[in-house]
Amino acid sequence: MSDSSRNNFTNPSTFILQGIPGLETAHVWLSIPFCTMYIIAMLGNFSILFIVKMEPSLHEPMYYFLCMLAATDLVLSTSILPKMLSIFWFNSREIDFSACLTQMFFIHCTLLMESGTLTAMAYDRYVAICDPLRHSTILTNSIVAKISLTVLLRGVILTLPCPLLARQWPYCRTNIIPEPYCSHIGVVSLACADIRVSSYYGLFLLLCVMGLDVIFIAVSYIEILRAIFRLPTKDARLKTIGTCGSHFCAMLAFYMPLLFISLVNRLGQKVPLHFHILISNLYVLMPPMLNPIIYGVRTKQIHNRLLRLFTQKGT
Repeated sequence: MSDSSRNNFTNPSTFILQGIPGLETAHVWLSIPFCTMYIIAMLGNFSILFIVKMEPSLHEPMYYFLCMLAATDLVLSTSILPKMLSIFWFNSREIDFSACLTQMFFIHCTLLMESGTLTAMAYDRYVAICDPLRHSTILTNSIVAKISLTVLLRGVILTLPCPLLARQWPYCRTNIIPEPYCSHIGVVSLACADIRVSSYYGLFLLLCVMGLDVIFIAVSYIEILRAIFRLPTKDARLKTIGTCGSHFCAMLAFYMPLLFISLVNRLGQKVPLHFHILISNLYVLMPPMLNPIIYGVRTKQIHNRLLRLFTQKGT
């Protein structure tokens, strides 16, 4: 009988998402900030897409990449928040095995796309500041479209092995995932098999793919700073720095929590599990909320268009 139950559990039809272990009694209260983050992310990113579409003066490479970032953030937050809120509000913890792998794919694909989009935006700022006279000829609409397609295909192709590998492992320990969503490591760690291939591939995505993005962004900004400090006047330097401020803040919002999570996972063995889960949730949910706020406040063209939109509605 035990052998039969073990065989039946080898390919589970569903997983159970535990939410935030240790804080189950506070799930309803935790849903308030998470729901607020989701609403802000949806309204903010849809506003970015609408403003760029309706304002001809914003039809430039920088804002096209910003639209791609906004679309990616919408997919990322929608992949996670609705199911998470259903756990917090209705105790709806079950998720179909295929739906779990699909959620895993969209989460990690959009994270890779976000990193790639930030890299493309860094390249745009590099060309705009270091070679401004050739900016319009280097970053034509066709080139921007090709870069965007490359970012999309890179995310899809590199993420696809994660659910494909996860699907082939036998699961005979438990089907309870101690998280509110299906992360790659959260799923494969339940397998009763040697999962080193999955673990190494996840590490490859983190260190080699995102790591290379960070290196490329760092090199771009070193060159940008060198070009800025060669400008003749202080006002010119401050104005040029201002054009990069939004992008720099968005990079910090995306990469700094990732660095913090990596340090906590390796150095904070005594840190409670619920703290790990909360930090991981903030990592994937904060950028979709913060990016439209950062660009809406710090980008003059978007800020002015927003004010004009609300002023017109008010009158």
